[in-house]
Amino acid sequence: MRIVLIVIFFITLSFAEFKVSKDKELKPFFNGYDGVFIIYDEKQDSYIFYNRKKADKRFSPASTFKIYNALIGLDSKNLKDENSEFKWDGKNREYLIWNDNHTLESAIKYSVVWYFKKLALMVGKQNMNKYIKKLNYGNIDISGGIDKFWLNSSLKISPFEQLELLKKFYNYNLPFSKKDIDIVKKILIISDKNSIKLSAKTGSVNNRGWFIGYLELKNRNYFFVTTIKGLEADGIKAKKITKDILKFLNLI
Repeated sequence: MRIVLIVIFFITLSFAEFKVSKDKELKPFFNGYDGVFIIYDEKQDSYIFYNRKKADKRFSPASTFKIYNALIGLDSKNLKDENSEFKWDGKNREYLIWNDNHTLESAIKYSVVWYFKKLALMVGKQNMNKYIKKLNYGNIDISGGIDKFWLNSSLKISPFEQLELLKKFYNYNLPFSKKDIDIVKKILIISDKNSIKLSAKTGSVNNRGWFIGYLELKNRNYFFVTTIKGLEADGIKAKKITKDILKFLNLI
């Protein structure tokens, strides 16, 4: 009986540190959106979900796939490092910042679609397919076109699969070198201050937004995934919702 009480105490303590464990407590953050949120506490080996029933449903990854496209580009030697630059082709695109030369670092920062389309074409369909299979990435389907399969096309991945891949990425459990993973880790950092490091990537396509990443505290790591669907939903809105939840959980 005493052992059971101790176990219950520690489980309660784990959730108490999050101050939330039920959908109704996170629902206000998703006002107007159909969303999913997952956070994983590596130290406690525990998950908390919002809208758990949709956490296994697959959606287009949009620009969150750039994390793995970057790794593939580095491993295939189409990219050397974060400073690998592609020249702008002179075509005006949706965002002014895209209309310039870009390095891998700036292409991740500004989510430059043309950079990663060019990279995917350089990798080629056959090699890309091999990498996607090695990663066991979602539904492993790149039939929608080598330069667009991740953009509301054939490739789909669930929020939970995104989270599990992030854990493997962070802990060097993917089929890529430590050097290449460290390069991508470096360019995913959004903020690093007061012993809190936030690394993440947005994704936006067809009124769906993603924000996926991890939070490194002094002695604790958290991995998170947010996706939202609704009118004008995008990665920026998913990012705001995520940061609001992390503040609510007293993690940032």
